Order: sequence, then C-alpha cells, then structure tokens
Amino acid sequence: MPKDSVERVTTGVPGLDKLINGGLVRGSTTLVTGGAGTGKTILCAQFIWDGLQKGEACLFITLEERPKDIVADVASFGWDFQSYVNKGKLMLDYKDPFEVTDIVAPLVDLIRTRRVQRVAIDSTSTLGLYFSNAFEVRKQLFKLLMALKDAGVTALLTAEVSGDGQTSRFGVEEFITDGLIVLRAVTMGKTATNTLEIRKMRRTDISAGIHTFEFGKSGIKVVD
Repeated sequence: MPKDSVERVTTGVPGLDKLINGGLVRGSTTLVTGGAGTGKTILCAQFIWDGLQKGEACLFITLEERPKDIVADVASFGWDFQSYVNKGKLMLDYKDPFEVTDIVAPLVDLIRTRRVQRVAIDSTSTLGLYFSNAFEVRKQLFKLLMALKDAGVTALLTAEVSGDGQTSRFGVEEFITDGLIVLRAVTMGKTATNTLEIRKMRRTDISAGIHTFEFGKSGIKVVD
C-alpha cells in the first residue's frame, strides 16, 4: 500500500512521528513496553493530550493509578486533563484489576456512544492480578485488541516488563498489536539515558535502531 494513502494520527511526541512516516496508522493498536519508570504512562498521556488539542474524543483507561493521580501527574507538563473531563471530551476511567471480569463490552459501548477516536490503556500487565491462568489472560487480551480494531479507534496500550529481554508480560501482546515501541532507561556509571526503539509498525517505513529521548517541561521529546 502506498504510504501516502495511509491516514496517520500524530502522537504528540516531538521527534517520534518522523520515525514512523508521520504518525500512527489510524485505527491501529500499538504496544508501548518497558520497565518501571521508563515513560510509558507519560507517552500515553501525551498521545491523549494531542488528540484533545485536535478536538477528538479520547478515552484513558487506567488499571494502576487513580484518575485524580493521573490528572495531578500530567498537570506538571501543562496538560489540563480535568478541564476536558468536565467538558465530556475525555473519559478518564479506572478499572480495579481485582474486579475486572470483562472490560471489552463496556469499553466498546463507551467508544460507540461517546464517539471516541483515541484510546490509551495503562497497563495491560495488571490483568494478570485477576486472571491467574495465563491462557485466560491471553484470551482476554486478544478479545480486547480485536474489539479496539473493530471499533476503528487508534490505541496505545502499555505493558511493564523486566529487563531480561522480554517485550511483553504474557508473550502475546506484541504479536497481535500493529506496532511495538520499546522504552528503556540505560545507566552507565552516573549517566542515565532514555532510549526508544520501534520494533515494528505495520504499513509504515520505520526508522530502525535505538533513539534517545528526554523528559522535559512539555513531556517526552525524541532527540536522536
């Protein structure tokens, strides 16, 4: 498919879109994976903020932090999530992983009734707290990702992994998502470097290799 015929969705992360042909493919799902503190939640929030600035209805599902904590965290970057929640343009929804039995049906209903265009889910790894059986976790993840695709939204999902080379917690997410972005914090002596690697992005010419990024007053910025 010619790349100029693919509709793109900007990420809102300076320097990232140029690495992926101008943005994410509209209607695609992308997994953002990495260890604790590597910037996964911030990247998702930045993606949502970009959509809000473009007048899009957005949904942020958190399975870890409470909505009020998300609002407080992103305020440090100048992103006023609460004002968009008040306007009904942002649905900021917390799901208790110990009470989740099926998030797919209510998710699809919310997307359709509120005409949501962007979705962020942070973090899929916590589903393992409720579903002790690995097969059941994989089944729920597959249902979730297929539902997002069928709904036509552009989605980012996060997964927390250890530093042993894994790219997902359950060994299936990276295969059924359209894209995979790996974040790392590399420490050498007293110097810490944040890196980003685009492992795959369907229908996209990606910039291969390791890229560095930094956290600034306005969020994440890819610098190399």
